[in-house]
Amino acid sequence: MKVSTRNKAAGTANIIKGDTKVAAGKITRNRLLEAKGRAQKLVGKIQRSVGKRQKADGG
Repeated sequence: MKVSTRNKAAGTANIIKGDTKVAAGKITRNRLLEAKGRAQKLVGKIQRSVGKRQKADGG
């Protein structure tokens, strides 16, 4: 599997995990869990963008 594809897949997984944590934090009124979810979602978006950029550069 190419590095670009791996980064895009891992980024998408982090976005999904982050969304799940945000939702769980809202349901349980756990602000720390919500914040961790938002952070993980941001990491996923960055990772996915890196993968897209790598693909555009031919990697």
